[in-house]
Amino acid sequence: MAKFVTIGYGSREGYERTAIAVRDAAHAHDETLRKRGVLMGIAGAPVQVRNPDAAQVETTSGPFLSSSLPVAGFAVIEAASLAEAVTMVSQTPCAVAHGVVEVWPLEEAP
Repeated sequence: MAKFVTIGYGSREGYERTAIAVRDAAHAHDETLRKRGVLMGIAGAPVQVRNPDAAQVETTSGPFLSSSLPVAGFAVIEAASLAEAVTMVSQTPCAVAHGVVEVWPLEEAP
């Protein structure tokens, strides 16, 4: 099975304008994924880490990347293919509540 990193983006506004039944179904879907072993979490405050020339660790609060929607959460999933991974995340809260989920294949480092 291949591994995929997913990043969910979504706003409170998009979430709240989604029908409660759709949101409830999406949260139930997340719970099903967790029971299948998906590692899933809500995004906390990021910290950027740099260590130029391995001489001094520097940290900066905040994200390096910017997006039109805030990062809502992350997951690491296992699926047989990218298509299966897309299907797995297509019913999650960010996907159904006017947000977006990115699916990144996680390739092993050499």
